[in-house]
Amino acid sequence: MTEDRARERWLAMRATELAGVAGAVMGLVLMSRAQATAPRLLGAAILLSALLMIAVVPRHLARRWRSGEGRE
Repeated sequence: MTEDRARERWLAMRATELAGVAGAVMGLVLMSRAQATAPRLLGAAILLSALLMIAVVPRHLARRWRSGEGRE
């Protein structure tokens, strides 16, 4: 694997983590500012899905690339 390809994959994993963090912050803000129950539940759902994304997606990408499924 070339160094450029490894860097691209590393950046892709970090970008997914950053997107998850942004989603988690958005969910927290929505939960804290909402006064009704429905928006608070939506914020909680966004927060939980973002945390799941942070935990699962980068590991899945690393496993996929290690096993050779992502090779061209």
